Amino acid sequence: MQRRKFITNVGAATSLLALPQLIKGSVFKKQTPPKISLAQWSLNRVFFANELDPMNFASISANDYDIKAIEYVSAFYKDQVTETSLWEDLKNRAADNDVTSLLIMVDDEGDLGNPNDNDRKVAVENHYKWVDAAKTLGCHSIRVNAFGTGDKEVVKASLVDGMGRLSEYAGMQGINIIIENHGLYSSDASFIVDVIKEVNKPNFGTLPDFGNWCLSAKWGSTQIECDNAYDRYQGVAEFMPYAKAVSAKSYNFNVDGQDRVIDYSKMLKVVKDAGYKGYIGIEYEGTELSEPEGIKATKALIEKAWAEL
Repeated sequence: MQRRKFITNVGAATSLLALPQLIKGSVFKKQTPPKISLAQWSLNRVFFANELDPMNFASISANDYDIKAIEYVSAFYKDQVTETSLWEDLKNRAADNDVTSLLIMVDDEGDLGNPNDNDRKVAVENHYKWVDAAKTLGCHSIRVNAFGTGDKEVVKASLVDGMGRLSEYAGMQGINIIIENHGLYSSDASFIVDVIKEVNKPNFGTLPDFGNWCLSAKWGSTQIECDNAYDRYQGVAEFMPYAKAVSAKSYNFNVDGQDRVIDYSKMLKVVKDAGYKGYIGIEYEGTELSEPEGIKATKALIEKAWAEL
């Protein structure tokens, strides 16, 4: 009897010791939450209308949305871009709010894929000041556009040259150059991947955007009808191996809180399956909700869809 009791007790103890391991591998396993950042473009209307000050972006993100990582837009600082004191001020404001500055989205500095050698050189050098600003601010990247006119192969060769030279300069500053799909050739993922492979620099990559996959319009928005669009899920999948940031474009939502254009569960699975560990940047572009409401709805959607993967 004593022997049987001993064996029974040992068996029970062994089962209890194994229980944490069983729970760890069960449905009780906790999902690691996504790292979320806020793209300044999500508040472009209120910034352009001077209802909010772009200098306060870090505190707005932290205090209004509890988001502690941000992505700046060049349009709000272009008149003072060469003033180091501006970027030092923004850096200090971010630090005061425990906010990480990730990148600057740069527009309207010339086409890096311009077939004209001189014009392309000017465009490349126009971006240098934004690389310098990003370094001062403590960002890891600047986002650029892969625009150029003419035959596809000519534009490709021009982009390889322009992006290569810009990446070389940025590399000396410890800054990445990342292409966002923004319409026309830049929304042809296989085309851009070929450019990245030819440039072949470790600080040159992508910023896949969930929404801008229109091949027939500059800026590439697919919020409205597009007569020639790249498959958004395929495009993001092709970009992910080179992604140094991700832009979670959102538009308008249904009653269940789902984006009516983009299947977030499907898209975030693409991102997660790629092994991506960086930030997912909210970029609300809807028209039905206010910008603050749209940001909050997008944040809730990302968190919910991610938790269910």
